[in-house]
Amino acid sequence: MATGTFTNAPPPNAALKPVRARASRPRESAAMLWRATPLTYVGLLAATVASVFPIYYMFVVGTRSNDSLGQIPPPVTPGGNFLDNARRLFANPDAMFATGLTNSFIVATAVTVSVVFFSSLAGFAFAKLRFRGSNALLLVIIGTMMVPTQLGIIPLYMIMASETLSWDGRLQAVIVPALVTGFGVFMMRQYASQAVSTELIEAARIDGCTTFRIFWHVVLPALRPAAAVLGLLTFMTTWNDFMWPLAVLGGGDNPTVQLSLSNLSNGYYSDMSQVFTGTAIACLPLLIVFIVFGKQIIGGIMQGAVKG
Repeated sequence: MATGTFTNAPPPNAALKPVRARASRPRESAAMLWRATPLTYVGLLAATVASVFPIYYMFVVGTRSNDSLGQIPPPVTPGGNFLDNARRLFANPDAMFATGLTNSFIVATAVTVSVVFFSSLAGFAFAKLRFRGSNALLLVIIGTMMVPTQLGIIPLYMIMASETLSWDGRLQAVIVPALVTGFGVFMMRQYASQAVSTELIEAARIDGCTTFRIFWHVVLPALRPAAAVLGLLTFMTTWNDFMWPLAVLGGGDNPTVQLSLSNLSNGYYSDMSQVFTGTAIACLPLLIVFIVFGKQIIGGIMQGAVKG
């Protein structure tokens, strides 16, 4: 009878099979979520076309004459007038496009370098240094992000145009107010608190490093991915800025590239081929910056996305 009981008993692994089956189902469901369906590719293709087509058509219009722009249906292939349009654009005395490009490059480069450096330095201080009132000061910096830029234009212009500075119409008035931003400080502080090890800082201090040397040789290399992202965002924002340069530079002889493009559209007649040619040329520095630093920028975004 004992032998019969032993014969009818289930195999030792029989009870584990349903458990293993149930355990594998969540894994299979999670794997199916990451599989791209044909509808996914269609959506990605539609989003890509919708994003790229305005830029492509801008180049199409910039390579054609004004006569061809009135055709029905409108042209969708590039023409052969880009060099002629560019020559007329740079020779236009009302646009001062060469001056605008030079000024925008100076302003955007100076602001980007300053924002990345000072934001990294302040972010390191808030994240890893202990001093009295740090939390209150950080709240004040975050509070500046909640104030609309439009509310500060009038008082800021009064400061720039005061007898003490007399910076109205000069590039200093565009550069100095943007040398550091609350967003940059907060972003670098959040990244430094996770990317920089406190033990590494203490080891460098034991070796005799000063605070600035620790920042330059230990902290700043660790902040390079976030600094690349912040630099790109700052360069794009400064290059595309229109409101503050219009307020402080006006229609003088020292415009930025956005003011030069605006001057092309003033008056009773707008040369659309010149406008779109100038817009295409103004977009080239942004594309070059993204191509050169794109790998570091994407790496910094992905590193911040998976940081735990």
